[in-house]
Amino acid sequence: MSVRGVLIVDKPAGVTSHDVVQRLRKRLKTRAVGHAGTLDPMATGVLVVAIGTATKLVPYLTLADKTYEVTVKLGVTTDSLDADGTETERREVPADFAARLPEAIAREVERLEQVPPNVSAIHHEGMRAHELARQGKEFQLAARPVKVRSIEVLGTGENEFSARLTVEKGYYVRAFARDVAARLETVGHVTSLRRTRSHPFTVEEACILDAPDLAERVLSLETAAARAMPVAHLNEQGARDAACGRAVANENISGVVSDAVHAWFDPAGKLLALGERRAERHFVVRGI
Repeated sequence: MSVRGVLIVDKPAGVTSHDVVQRLRKRLKTRAVGHAGTLDPMATGVLVVAIGTATKLVPYLTLADKTYEVTVKLGVTTDSLDADGTETERREVPADFAARLPEAIAREVERLEQVPPNVSAIHHEGMRAHELARQGKEFQLAARPVKVRSIEVLGTGENEFSARLTVEKGYYVRAFARDVAARLETVGHVTSLRRTRSHPFTVEEACILDAPDLAERVLSLETAAARAMPVAHLNEQGARDAACGRAVANENISGVVSDAVHAWFDPAGKLLALGERRAERHFVVRGI
């Protein structure tokens, strides 16, 4: 029987998220593997991987907050804003940076927009920003809305500090290093980055790529969907309608709490579809 479900991987440093997918395809003997929420090669921690029909859930698995632990080196910056990049500038670090850090962090928590790093996957003028950057092109990405839930300073050292951030999807931790350093009147870059949570999945439940019990660590479709999304329950008629792609009437579905996409379960407890409410009717967004 082929494996299907969601695997929480503790990604090691030095490999891309796509490398993880390729290795899992070989281990699990299936091409149907995809990841949700890319991690940079130098980053470690929670990478959510969907297998088999669970790949249909990918856009919905990591929509909520993420938590990172990061170390930022001050006084030096790189073209990628992390330690994998090429050094581009050095600047003196104020002797009192540690005393000024709390105010700089407090301002970051209030941030509503952020300019992404030029070395990112965002499209600009028809190309990925990182492709343009590697060609030496000069350009400026537009600021994007972001939301910071919390930032906790974990410690300071010689021209560096570490912090724990909880942020919404779309926030760039490398840009955090750039912007906080600027508030401290210097430059900076990320030297270590670990994602400890991609809500609702945590690093404590993550497995290493070489785990011997890899297939047994896969969460079922039903378990993963119920943890990542709001859940609604169909009665027999609702399940028949959903299975055929028809709209479901109010009386045939229960548990809908908002207009967000819900995981729809049939009376037997099987994940049947993803659906949403529109004008008091319920429509299939994606069949499973």
